[in-house]
Amino acid sequence: MQLQFSFIIPVYNRPDETQELLQSFEHLQGETPFEVVIVEDGSTISSKEVVDAYKDKLDISYFFKENSGPGDSRNFGMQHAKGNYFIILDSDCILPKNYLTEVVKSLKTHYVDCFGGPDAAHSSFTNLQKAINFSMTSFITTGGIRGNKKSVDAFQPRSFNMGLSKEAFIASKGFGRIHPGEDPDLSIRLWNLGYKTKLIPEAFVYHKRRISWSKFYKQVHKFGLVRPILNKWHPSTKKLTYWFPSIFCLGFIISILLIFFNFKWGLAGYVLYFSLALLLALINTKSLSVSLLSIVAIVIQFFGYGYGFLKSTFAVSVLNKEPENYFPGLFFKSK
Repeated sequence: MQLQFSFIIPVYNRPDETQELLQSFEHLQGETPFEVVIVEDGSTISSKEVVDAYKDKLDISYFFKENSGPGDSRNFGMQHAKGNYFIILDSDCILPKNYLTEVVKSLKTHYVDCFGGPDAAHSSFTNLQKAINFSMTSFITTGGIRGNKKSVDAFQPRSFNMGLSKEAFIASKGFGRIHPGEDPDLSIRLWNLGYKTKLIPEAFVYHKRRISWSKFYKQVHKFGLVRPILNKWHPSTKKLTYWFPSIFCLGFIISILLIFFNFKWGLAGYVLYFSLALLLALINTKSLSVSLLSIVAIVIQFFGYGYGFLKSTFAVSVLNKEPENYFPGLFFKSK
């Protein structure tokens, strides 16, 4: 099959991000043709002028629709794309020059109907962005689920950097209305339909994440809320590792309380963990300031996710609440 690629990019009030991403498309290596589909998801700050500036440089199309969330916007873009293989990106990503050549090489060697790629920090990123990138991608924090080479088997692609064939899109009907969590939900449904997924380690993107500490907390807290819902929808995918952030946080609180009973060994374990995390961050980022910020990011990530996971588990699994009614902020309404 001759692959025809369509890049699908939902945009919401981010013309500056769109500009940076489209600029990176100009420098892609290789002879593989592709189109770019920009879907403006009900923005009040339009990216159309930015897109129009690339009409003579790229095979690009622009669509404006009512706000219905990133998942539905990706589905909209795939429905209107000309290609037979879609590559889905977030607008806050930047492509390295060899991105598409690595995708093509990997799919020609071992074709799958869905792939994911990792994210990385660009040298131009702020210290905060680099710290959050380390926290989100390091094996010591997430186990490498966002793109470590050891997580190739049964990899769940993330929608900031994800490929999906037209055949698999039609069969699965694309992304659901939950957000976040729409990407692992799609991966699991694809597996149930018999489709394979894989990680392409070399097909990474620079994921800029224009974010503050408060926004980061809200993001990881939602990740924690979503996971028990996905576990309920797809019981076969439950893993003990999803409990680790919650256990980590509860253990930390208990170790602090135990100090009043003159038991300090519990806290010593956390000192060792954070010392190791600091060392790995220093090796990875080669910056002491970024490494120290990485420790802050890890704490926020674990407590935000852990608290959300416990709260959602209690509501969904113990109280047996209907997720969409109990957590309406995690679902976009149908259009």
